[in-house]
Amino acid sequence: MEWLNYHHLFYFWTVMREGSITAACSKLNLAQSTVSAQLSKFEEVLGIKLFMRVGRDLKPTDAGHHVYRYADEIFSLGSELIDSLRGRPAVGPISLKVGLVDVIPKLIARKLLAPARKIPEQVRLICHEGKEEQLLAELALHNLDVVLTDAPLRSNLSIKAYNHLLGECGVSFLGVERLAQPLRHIFPYSLHGAPMLLPMAKSSFRGKLDQWFDRIGIHPVIIGEFDDNALLKVFGQAGDGIFAAPTVIEKEVELQYQVQAIGRTDKIRQKFYAISVERIIRHPAVVAISQAAQEKLFFESQ
Repeated sequence: MEWLNYHHLFYFWTVMREGSITAACSKLNLAQSTVSAQLSKFEEVLGIKLFMRVGRDLKPTDAGHHVYRYADEIFSLGSELIDSLRGRPAVGPISLKVGLVDVIPKLIARKLLAPARKIPEQVRLICHEGKEEQLLAELALHNLDVVLTDAPLRSNLSIKAYNHLLGECGVSFLGVERLAQPLRHIFPYSLHGAPMLLPMAKSSFRGKLDQWFDRIGIHPVIIGEFDDNALLKVFGQAGDGIFAAPTVIEKEVELQYQVQAIGRTDKIRQKFYAISVERIIRHPAVVAISQAAQEKLFFESQ
């Protein structure tokens, strides 16, 4: 059996927490040469690089971030162990490591995650945003507790995980006042020829929009296509075009981006899923997220 040197791990963990070797040395009251030597030895034993040099700074590699997540849990559990042996109540928060697929609107993500902050246990929320394949790979390695996405797990992916439908809603179209006002008449046919900001063609939401446009025989003028949902809305706020958003956050989008609703349709349904490695969700924060989504957030839209 290979044994982990916890002194090395502790030095590495401290460097990551403090942000630099210099700051870690000050915290540990050790010479910089000592900590640097211990980190080099740790990398040698693990057979991986934990840091890479960028100019004069050291930046953690992907492997470094991976090791840090484990180290953070290990030392948090150690602190809880000492508290329990001393008869002190455990005050450390439970962690909820969430992967957010980057097509999920930020306002939806905030609404979905809010119930996790209201359970009796104190929750430390750790959010990772990225592409679906990357986040599902991390989920399979148990580096994430759950992945929130707008599409179910594809059958061709070799990952053992389960879809949990959180809810669904219709779609609203929004724009600044000068664009929205004339387009409210005979909506949705008024969208024909209108300047439109759309997500990239590879996204499931874009596919649903294109199918709906074709079905009712309208062809908006595509002004821009975006990977980043928040950037798309910034362009919409500037008046460059109109855009679509889940109806469940229509009011929040109007307020945040100073736009107005043109109209809405239930013929396009946006669905949101929690994907976990468990068939039955057990993490208390994920249970709270699922229940609140089904019973409150999406209840009126189902």
